[in-house]
Amino acid sequence: MQLSIRATGENVHVISYLLAKNPNNSYERKVKGHLVRLFFSKCSDLEVDFTIFVTPDPIELKKNHANASDITHYINDREFAVSSIFLSLIRTALGTALNGQPIDEYREWVDYPFPFEFNFGPVSSSLSDQEIASLFEPLGYEMFISRDEIDYSFHLKEKSTACFITLKGNTTLQTGLRQLFVLIPVLDNYKHYYIDQKEVEKVERYGSGWLEEHPLKEFILKQALRFKEIYSPMKIEGEIQDSPNNNVRLNDQRYERIIETVKAAKYKESIVDFGSGEGKLSVRLGFVDGVKEILAVEPSESATIKAIRRFERVESKIDFVTPTTIWGSLFYYDARLKHKDIIILCEVIEHIDESRLPKVMQTIFREYQPKTLIITTPNQEYNNVYDLGNQMRHDDHRFEWTRTEFKKWCTECAEEYPYDLKFEGIGEENERYGFPTQICVFTRKES
Repeated sequence: MQLSIRATGENVHVISYLLAKNPNNSYERKVKGHLVRLFFSKCSDLEVDFTIFVTPDPIELKKNHANASDITHYINDREFAVSSIFLSLIRTALGTALNGQPIDEYREWVDYPFPFEFNFGPVSSSLSDQEIASLFEPLGYEMFISRDEIDYSFHLKEKSTACFITLKGNTTLQTGLRQLFVLIPVLDNYKHYYIDQKEVEKVERYGSGWLEEHPLKEFILKQALRFKEIYSPMKIEGEIQDSPNNNVRLNDQRYERIIETVKAAKYKESIVDFGSGEGKLSVRLGFVDGVKEILAVEPSESATIKAIRRFERVESKIDFVTPTTIWGSLFYYDARLKHKDIIILCEVIEHIDESRLPKVMQTIFREYQPKTLIITTPNQEYNNVYDLGNQMRHDDHRFEWTRTEFKKWCTECAEEYPYDLKFEGIGEENERYGFPTQICVFTRKES
């Protein structure tokens, strides 16, 4: 699967600087076991032509699949079509151009339009040629579809739905790439990973400046963000597209429920936010009345740095309690976390091997002894609403539990300790499968 980009005219050689790639060297990286290559076939003052392509590893793609005896993944041409898989693998290679952050000397060229030709494929789409054209032509592109480049000698059938697409038009490199990163997944009724809050933010960022004016904006959003409680509302440049029941994003609903739980707690002066990431929940906790201390515990240095910057942006606001960042994890005892009022594990436990969870919970209940423990985790049954099949919602999840499994685990964890348990759901409820997120609140019994 590949993407080729060609530009002609004066000064097109600066495109190599917008990519941060030396045209005299080939770029080659392993990304999750797959080989990503980028090379320039031409680079002069008047013409630039480069190609980025991926040689996927079917064995790597098969990992974590629920049915290990199913061999169809190894021979499925899905992995070799330009789709979300391809985009996720090349994103790092094109990151400088996507973000518009070349070296200072060439920043003025980020917004400069060149006469580009984008060619990508093979694409496997259920959309008609006219429907595909309606996605690209409103953006000012001439579009051509070719099936002549497909070698059918390797197919068991004489015809294929796969094709190569060529787009021609004047645009900036950044805008052209961002449009492709949003629209290529729209062509395909397939997503290889769960669409979470980061994916929503990605579509917002890549769609800024062009998607809000697209005549098929609603269709594009629906295809790019398959799941309705995440799709609605969708914010583009300050505009909110509300659903009939005015839902907010699932991730925000989790935070809101946790904030409500904290506000209702009898004791809430000191809070530990385990797995605090970039500090999105911790910063909200800083505005809750009665909270005097927030410890944001996170093992990732890069995420912690982002959290610190987030806290700095609001620390001057009145009545805001600035969280204290702590490098640490659930696997290492930290005396600073003992006897706090509330400990929060928001979408954390599913990232831990099940075999390691008993020790983690023993440390929390026996050593830290919080007055309240709040745990949220995905409801595996709700994956049927997402039409995920046997896939988990995130490739880093070690497990996802049904409601029964979660209740059983929580109950067993608290058997030896003086806690009352309360189970609830978060998100839009499905009559058959329940809520997308399940939550348990452990409250320590007062002696």
